Amino acid sequence: MPRYSYLFLLLLIASACVPLGTPITDPNAARRPAGAGQQPPEYYADRTLRYQDYIYDPNVRSVQCYVASGSTNEIFTPPVVPITQELPITLEFDVVGEQSQRLTAKLLHCDVDWKPSILTDMQFLSEINEFLFTNYRTSVNTKVPYFHYRLQVPRVKLSGNYLLVVQGTGGTPLLSRRLLVYENGVQISMKQGIPVGGTERYTLQQIDFGIRYNSQLVNPAQEVKVVLRQNFRWDNAKYGLRPTFVRDVDRQLDYQYFNFENAFPALGEFRFFDLRTFRSLGIGVSQIDATASPRTALLQLDASRGTQAYSQFADINGQRVFESREYGNGATNADYLNVTFQLKAEQPAPGPVYVLGALTDWQFKDEFKLTYNPETQLYTGQALVKQGYYNYIYATQTPLGPNSVVWEGSHQEAENQYDLLVYYRPPGTRADLLIGYQSLDVNQRP
Repeated sequence: MPRYSYLFLLLLIASACVPLGTPITDPNAARRPAGAGQQPPEYYADRTLRYQDYIYDPNVRSVQCYVASGSTNEIFTPPVVPITQELPITLEFDVVGEQSQRLTAKLLHCDVDWKPSILTDMQFLSEINEFLFTNYRTSVNTKVPYFHYRLQVPRVKLSGNYLLVVQGTGGTPLLSRRLLVYENGVQISMKQGIPVGGTERYTLQQIDFGIRYNSQLVNPAQEVKVVLRQNFRWDNAKYGLRPTFVRDVDRQLDYQYFNFENAFPALGEFRFFDLRTFRSLGIGVSQIDATASPRTALLQLDASRGTQAYSQFADINGQRVFESREYGNGATNADYLNVTFQLKAEQPAPGPVYVLGALTDWQFKDEFKLTYNPETQLYTGQALVKQGYYNYIYATQTPLGPNSVVWEGSHQEAENQYDLLVYYRPPGTRADLLIGYQSLDVNQRP
């Protein structure tokens, strides 16, 4: 039986699943440590389940979701695995507090637009869709007490988009993470193109790509859908891209645009600070008070790089590493600090300014919002973060999304990672399959 025919039969028996969406309360508010998790309530006010990377409880911190390869750089790999899943996806996070909780997780299959599909659990799982967290440990000798939880995500039977939802008592959601499982059903070619324009060729990075398909795809020019991401971000991903050339004889779809549809601002290398030790000042750190509870750190004064020339240095593309140089194991030995950011600006921006990166889930979080002081001409803000090494950028909130170019500049020489997701819904089925995946490192350093 052809491969996709088997999937047709499997998906025909589809019935509705009930999405999670129960509002939750914060049962740990009374026992939360002083200074920990106390930020403006707006981000956590609406706790209805969102089909995206999200944290619903201010006690949940330092979420990492990656492919456990055993390498030292495994935490930088996005939660994307082939359908064979030789290497599992792993989820780790902390819950601030002095008491452990009974936590469970479940998987929801989603369509290309991250809406819940109508598949039943049995159609994409071989076990009961409730996974109990049995791997958790308490923090050791930290001023901010917390429990560190870890889960290896079970294998699934179908490719596509999955939302992993961690639930507390009563099924209330605490966090959600997007996972991708793909097939090698098409051949993908990706390369860096040259933006057709004047100054844009010096500030944008364009990704041209092609998709070679087989005879099992019906009407691929219309039915194949693609998503193009930069540094594995969802907030600025490119959706709705249609092929510019269709070569039926070669069974090839080409995507080469002329109006920057597949181009991203390259920005620059990410800013960084090193808080892996309290005994000395790491790079990017101006002051540390190790006697405070929680400990505090003041970062060095940042300035806008919007008009500066490109400067090359190694970064980790917005990610972070949790580590304690004194005690080793960052999972349970790293403490939390109140970190103060400071950004020099002669005048306020036309919109709110935020710190952005993996430390904020690439979202505008209230605790990472900066306040402008016209007397000192400084943007400042304080957030509770775990001890480690961090990448970050600044961004102004606009109706069209984050604008980082004004603060970071944009240089085509910058190193960035891109990946392409290729989806297809077989005729007669009601779920989108992820039939192809490919990544590309632009200006990769040796």
